[in-house]
Amino acid sequence: MTATYTFDVFTSLDGFGSTTGNWGGYWGKQGPELLERRLATYGEDQRMVFGSGTYRIFVEMLADSTEESDVRDAWVTRMINLPATIVSNTLQGPLDWPDATVVRGDAVDVVARLKEESEVPLRSHGSLSMNRALLAAGLVDLIQVTLFPVVTGQTGTEPIFHGTADYDLELIECRTLDGRSQELTYRPTRHT
Repeated sequence: MTATYTFDVFTSLDGFGSTTGNWGGYWGKQGPELLERRLATYGEDQRMVFGSGTYRIFVEMLADSTEESDVRDAWVTRMINLPATIVSNTLQGPLDWPDATVVRGDAVDVVARLKEESEVPLRSHGSLSMNRALLAAGLVDLIQVTLFPVVTGQTGTEPIFHGTADYDLELIECRTLDGRSQELTYRPTRHT
């Protein structure tokens, strides 16, 4: 049996994963339901998988944060304490992450092997270019999108699905959080 791989991503309505604007974390739309849901999601046993770019962003954000900042929400603390595989051909250990291992090679090969060997589900938060490659290779079982009620047409950066093929999405689960944000979980199938 192979482990399930979930591509977990935050997005604005217009499909951007981040912004250069002054929105703040979660585009300023987090609330108690969202934070409780995230903590529950990350409370389950799983292995995180990150590309080196996302790993570096997380480490930098954590280093620049205080205990009171959004970056240190309980779910983020839980996420960084889960076992993690960092796919990179440039990073050298030891890593500034409690239980992380660098694995060299192509992400498609690394994740295919992890799916066969892992006894727990795999999850990646962010790592857009890596997850686009994994989606193209048919290795993404679920896409969990947390959709924030904002349009970032002027300040949005990192279009999440830029350059991917076409996919049909089967809605597996849908939740409204704090009366404004949506958590949507889909099973992707390549559209032919």
